[in-house]
Amino acid sequence: MEDPYTLTGYRITNGWARENYVYFAIHFSKPVAHYGYQDFGKQDYRGFWRRFDLNHDFPEIAGRKVVAWVAFENDNDPVLEVQVGLSAVGTDGAMMNLKADTRWHYSWQKADSTDLFDHLSFDEILQNTKKAWNDKLGIYEAKGTADQLAMFYTSLYHTMINPSIYQDVDGKYRGVDHNIHQNDEGFTNYTIFSLWDTYRAEHPLLNIIDPKADRDMVSSMFEHAGQSVHQVLPIWSHAGNENWCMIGYHGVSVVADYLLNNPNFHEHKPKMLHIINSANLDYYDHTNLYKKLGYVPYNKSSVGTSITLENAYEDWVIYRLIDNEFAFGFDKMKETYRQRALNFKNVFNPETGFAQARYEDGSWKTPADLLSTSNEGFIEGNSWNYSFYVPHDVNGLIKIMGGDKVFVNRLDELFTMYVPDKFFAETEDVTREGMLGGYVHGNEPSHHIPYLYMWTSQPWKTQQRVREVMNKMYRNHLDGLCGNDDCGQMSAWYIFSAMGFYPVCPASGQYVLGAPYLPENVLHLQNGNTLTIKAPNVSDQNCYIQSVMLNSQPLHTAYITYEQIMAGGELVFTMGSKPNKKWFTEKPYSLE
Repeated sequence: MEDPYTLTGYRITNGWARENYVYFAIHFSKPVAHYGYQDFGKQDYRGFWRRFDLNHDFPEIAGRKVVAWVAFENDNDPVLEVQVGLSAVGTDGAMMNLKADTRWHYSWQKADSTDLFDHLSFDEILQNTKKAWNDKLGIYEAKGTADQLAMFYTSLYHTMINPSIYQDVDGKYRGVDHNIHQNDEGFTNYTIFSLWDTYRAEHPLLNIIDPKADRDMVSSMFEHAGQSVHQVLPIWSHAGNENWCMIGYHGVSVVADYLLNNPNFHEHKPKMLHIINSANLDYYDHTNLYKKLGYVPYNKSSVGTSITLENAYEDWVIYRLIDNEFAFGFDKMKETYRQRALNFKNVFNPETGFAQARYEDGSWKTPADLLSTSNEGFIEGNSWNYSFYVPHDVNGLIKIMGGDKVFVNRLDELFTMYVPDKFFAETEDVTREGMLGGYVHGNEPSHHIPYLYMWTSQPWKTQQRVREVMNKMYRNHLDGLCGNDDCGQMSAWYIFSAMGFYPVCPASGQYVLGAPYLPENVLHLQNGNTLTIKAPNVSDQNCYIQSVMLNSQPLHTAYITYEQIMAGGELVFTMGSKPNKKWFTEKPYSLE
C-alpha cells in the first residue's frame, strides 16, 4: 500500500510464457480503511517478518499464492471507482501509464479534501473509448443486412485486438532477453505474434487497413530477433517470451509481405541476416535434416510432413526477397532458396498423389491414413487438407497431383466428403462445427483452399465455395464462429472474403478474387485514398462473377494487386446466377 488510495505490485506467472511479468498500479476513489491478505503457498522460511501481523494492515504483501482484500468505510456512497494501470517494466511504469490513460494528476488545491486527484471520469473514459473504436471500425462503410453487418464489424473488431502494444508511455518495454529496453527508434513495440495463424490473412489485412501499425509490428519482430540469443524472427512471441508454438518460421512471411509492398521501409537490408537465420536454425524442428534431405522425416518428427510443406513456402518467400533485390549481398543464395521452395515435392507420394509421412531412409509410412489427424505426419490437420498447402506453386501442385481434372475432382471431393468423428477426435482444433465436408475451416492450414479453383479450368467454384463457407461458418450468434479466432486470423479471412479477394500466397503482392459478400463496401485507406467495392445484385443465388471493372476498365486478371488496392478507386463486380467461364484471362502467380 503506497498510501490510503494506492496499491501497487506485480505478479510473475509461469505458463505459456515462461516468465510473464505484469506490474500494476491501482488507485481507489475512496481511502482504504483496512486491508490484508492470505498466502496459500508453502512458506519454507518466514524470517523476521514473523514479528509483524503480516495478514492485517501491513503495507508489504508477498507470496506465491496470494489472495488480497481491501475494505472501505461505509459512507453511504454506493460508488467506488477503481483505476488500474499495467506495465511489464515496473510499478512506476504502471503508475505512469495509469496517469496517462486517465489524465490523472495530484491537485494541491484540493489537499484539504478527500478528492485529491483530478482525472477523467469513468463515463468520460467510456465515451472516449467508444469514439476511439467507432473511428477505428469506421474505416469501412459497409452495406448489407443487419446480420451481415454485425458479422462484418465483429470480425473487423477481432482483427484489431492482437498483436497488442507492449511498452510504457515513455517507450520502455521488456524484451525477449528480459532486459528493459528504451524504445528510441520511432516505432511502437508490439507483442502477441501468433504467426502460424496470422501470417495467412491477419497481417496481410493489417498491411492494407493499418499499414502504420503493421510497420510497427514488423519493427518489433526485428527487435525481437536482435534481442534473441537465437537471432531469429519470432515463432510465437508474447510478453517478452518466445514460446515456440506450432511449426515453420512464418515471421519471414510477415516481414516480407510488408517489405515487398512497402519498399521505402529503410531498414530492410540490414535485417536480412535475421531472415536468413530464421531459415537455418538447425536445432529448430530438425532444420538440419530438412536442408540435408529436403524434408523432415517422420521418424524424427511426427509432424515432419507439415513442417516440410510450410518451410518450402517460407523458403520461397526468401527466394522472392532476393529476386526482388531486397537482399543486397545475398544474390548467390537465390537459386538455393528457389530449390528449397520445391521441397514440397519430396513429401508427395507418387503412388497416391498425396502428401504423406516419409522416413529418413526415403520409404513411406505404411499403412497411411489420409483422413486421420493423428500420427500421420501433420500438425492439426490431415493429408487431405495439407496436400493442398503449396500456396507459392499451385501449378506445380496441380501437376504433381495428376493434372487439372484430378485436382478439381479432389477439391470437389474434399468439400463434399463425409469424415467420421474418429478421424479428428484427438485433435482439439478440428471439430465438426468447423468442417464443410472434409474441408476444415475451423483451423488455419486450409484457409486458402476454396480459392485454389482459380488456377483450374473451373474457377467459378471458388465463388460458390467461399460464399458457402461464409454462410455456414460465420453467424451472428453466440456460437457463430466455427473455431478459435486465433488472434484475428479466422476473422481476417472473413473480412478479405467479404471484400471479394484473399491473399492465398502472402508476399506475392496478389490477392486472388473470390466474390464480394456485401452489395457495397467503402474502405478508407490511411494514405487518403478510398476503395469502393460494389456488387449491387450479389446474393446466395447471384454468387457468380459475370465481369469485374476497376476504375471503369475491365479487369482480366484473376487477382488484384496491393498497388491497385492502395491506389483506391472503384471495384465493381457484376454478379449472376450462372458462371461466366471466361471473364478473366490471367491466372494468379505460381512459381512454375
